Amino acid sequence: MSGVRLWWMAGGAADTSFLSPAVTAIGSVYKLPVRLETVNARPDGAFDPRRNQHSSTRILNWLSHHYPKGATRLLAVTDYDLFIPILTFVFGEAELNGKTAIVSFARLLVQDGALIPRDRAARRLAKEAVHELGHTFGLLHCKSYRCVMARSASLKDVDMKEPALCSDCTARYAETGIGKEPSDE
Repeated sequence: MSGVRLWWMAGGAADTSFLSPAVTAIGSVYKLPVRLETVNARPDGAFDPRRNQHSSTRILNWLSHHYPKGATRLLAVTDYDLFIPILTFVFGEAELNGKTAIVSFARLLVQDGALIPRDRAARRLAKEAVHELGHTFGLLHCKSYRCVMARSASLKDVDMKEPALCSDCTARYAETGIGKEPSDE
């Protein structure tokens, strides 16, 4: 099946109610089917004990070597706290114009040290999932702070974004030709 494969790479079975807003948002924004799968495997060597975090770049590399046949894109959802060397943390990372992305909900569940309502955390996850997949389709960070492709350096940034592309980013995505309905011609 073509479309987006959403791989649950967190503890236990996939939490479908938590992931439902992400599945809906991805399908709505990119006009692609989304299939949720639980993946029992996790990459070795991504954990950095000095930082007590996982390297999102190493996980992306692992994902590219485990890419499922027939998928348009692969998005892993994890409970790992992620980093790249130049930043303290990242909510996710993607291969620009590539096929794989990862998003973590580790920092999306809390605010000021307290757990937030689960539905709010699920909305945050949906935005970051759409954002990271946007990079795989060649979309860069948007200057419109309301666009889902705006840079997210903090939870405040995530909360201010809409779960959709602005008109400029929508036009850029349309230029890719991905997600178009097959022509009857």
